[in-house]
Amino acid sequence: MNKIALGTILGGLLAVALNVSSAQAQATRTWVSGVGDDANPCSRTAPCKTFAGAISKTATGGEINCIDPGGFGGLTIIKSIQVICLVEAGVLVSGTNGIIVSSSIPANAYVLLEGLDIEGLGTGLSGINILGPGHVTVRRTSIRNFTQQGINVAGPAGTRLLVQDSYISKSTLNGINVAGSNTAILEHTVIDNDAVGNNVNVAAGGILIAGDSALLGATASVANAGTFISFGDNRLGGTGTPTSTILKR
Repeated sequence: MNKIALGTILGGLLAVALNVSSAQAQATRTWVSGVGDDANPCSRTAPCKTFAGAISKTATGGEINCIDPGGFGGLTIIKSIQVICLVEAGVLVSGTNGIIVSSSIPANAYVLLEGLDIEGLGTGLSGINILGPGHVTVRRTSIRNFTQQGINVAGPAGTRLLVQDSYISKSTLNGINVAGSNTAILEHTVIDNDAVGNNVNVAAGGILIAGDSALLGATASVANAGTFISFGDNRLGGTGTPTSTILKR
């Protein structure tokens, strides 16, 4: 066998080995721990320390879980992912956003954030900044003390946000901002801006659907230039009249 042929074969084998290694590096489920290390493979027995460290080792559509309470840092999301924590999972940031859903995320992406404690320390920008398309669900999450938005829904037209069983407070501009022709749905959620900013701001073309939620503290419960649909039992502590009301059956 001549040297050229041998080199071609070896090169092909190396490429296959690299592809296999890359595939093995991304698991469908990864883990973080307060005593983990981002040099680890993020397995249950060798967890990572931060969400940013874990997401690079998690396959598209996979899941990041928390083993124990800890502060796991900010996160930029570029693919479908689920971050689910049944213990206290802190995202503590200063002068930046807590979690960013990147503008480069695919249009059909699905993101689930559950069980997070997102704290801006009075200097963070937005707790969750949604710049890309797709569907983002926030569940059992606390977002506090950001200088811009608690959650900013600023993706292209058709971006959807669902917030369930969560608490948002003390966002200087808005608890939730629905920019453009996007939709935010609230269920069993409290937004209390403590006389700072609006609870929810809905831009022209935007839609807010709220059920069994409380929007308190701010002068405007809903600053509405779009559509505000109320269903179930909502408590509005400030101004904001629903465009339509659907009674719970």
